[in-house]
Amino acid sequence: MRNKLLLCLGLVLGGGLFSVHANDMATNASSTQLVEGFKNSKIFWQQFEIAKQIAARSDTNVLTELASGLTNEDRHASGNTAFIFAGMGDNRGFEVLRKILGDRSERPEGQGVPGGNWTLQAQIASDRYYAVHLFGDLKDPRVVPILVPLLRDKEVNYIVPWALGEIGDKRAVEPLIGALSDQDASLRVLAIYSLEKLKANEALPRLQALLNDNDRSNFGDRVSVAEAVKAAITNLETKP
Repeated sequence: MRNKLLLCLGLVLGGGLFSVHANDMATNASSTQLVEGFKNSKIFWQQFEIAKQIAARSDTNVLTELASGLTNEDRHASGNTAFIFAGMGDNRGFEVLRKILGDRSERPEGQGVPGGNWTLQAQIASDRYYAVHLFGDLKDPRVVPILVPLLRDKEVNYIVPWALGEIGDKRAVEPLIGALSDQDASLRVLAIYSLEKLKANEALPRLQALLNDNDRSNFGDRVSVAEAVKAAITNLETKP
């Protein structure tokens, strides 16, 4: 799951370089300064922290200045711009993110490919993965029918359960229960986490059937399916 670290950003604001804590930006910077910081930021995860602050202000006057970013060839950068638009209810942002999910066209090297081992396929996979992540951050229920089929997409399926959990729409429960039968233990664990977040008590019979599943996930502390199930059952049975 996503690491909820507090980030310190280096922003070009008002002609000088400042380090501004992400949670302080809303009070310490104007919308104009935030937009300038967003445009000048070259690292996608830093840029995204600024994007959240801009979107939270709902100042649609900034969208005209940001619109060119929707067509940036770097899909991580265009995705961040799209997040701002979609976060303010402008459908152009939603459509850009939806398009990235289905886009397998040629592109230059962009951000998000770990280890510096760039290939076109790796870039496409990273761009699509990031688009799912942004949809989860948006928490827009319209995206549920778009994300559910991606539970079977090996390029992005690890991030899909998290995104569905963040959105919080009960339509995701049945597909996530279906994902408990996936051969990949990591996906089963991620589906369990999201079912727990969705307070899906209807999943309890299927979860109980996995109490002897000792296959381990391949991320973080390599939690086993059984360990994840036991924690989820405890929480689902004790929380209203």
